[in-house]
Amino acid sequence: MARLAVNIDHVATVRQARGIDEPDPVLAAGIAELAGADCIICHLREDRRHINDRDLALLRQTVKTKLNLEMAAVDEMIEIARNTGPELSTLVPEKREELTTEGGLDVKANPDQYGKVVERLRDKGIKVSFFIDPDPEQIEIAHKIGGEIVEIHTGHYSEARNESEAEERFVRIAKAVEIASGLGLSVSAGHGLNYVNVKRFKALPMIEEYSIGHSIIARAVLVGLDRAVREMIALVKDY
Repeated sequence: MARLAVNIDHVATVRQARGIDEPDPVLAAGIAELAGADCIICHLREDRRHINDRDLALLRQTVKTKLNLEMAAVDEMIEIARNTGPELSTLVPEKREELTTEGGLDVKANPDQYGKVVERLRDKGIKVSFFIDPDPEQIEIAHKIGGEIVEIHTGHYSEARNESEAEERFVRIAKAVEIASGLGLSVSAGHGLNYVNVKRFKALPMIEEYSIGHSIIARAVLVGLDRAVREMIALVKDY
């Protein structure tokens, strides 16, 4: 049965739009857990554009399921992760000018560096996931340097302009999932998934967890966070 991990970054985005203290992403995380979420995700960016250090500290104290800290593989974030102790850290690419993460991490560009990051995090008992494109070579390198989980970037699939394009990109994802699972890696998927395009993933039972944020928070604006989370759970889990 697949799990749902809820990213609460954009609750903080709404807060930061006014520079005040509400809505509180920490409270949102609690509501998501009570609605059935299996994991809470937050991305602490270098520029602190949404989630900040206070949020992360309180999330570590209050999250009852599992905390996944998305982060760039830089010294500042590695030390924050080591000191905070999330159950999982997902290494992602990060650019200051991007609105959201635009693609997967290029692990093969510097496998030795990323291997050292894995060692530093695992030394503190933190599992490491690589957020990567559905590229067999990237998956194999992530496995070789000690990653335990790969999160397959589904953004390009989600941005498909027509059904044939979506199908073509989904086939690529399916092949990547099969390769990762065959290597013994745990497999997650995320980025751009919503209440419609996630339905196709029922065909990929090897995906263990879905990382979804924006579409849930957008839905929550209309129907409330509890209902938005429960509706997504009904789509990704088999009962």
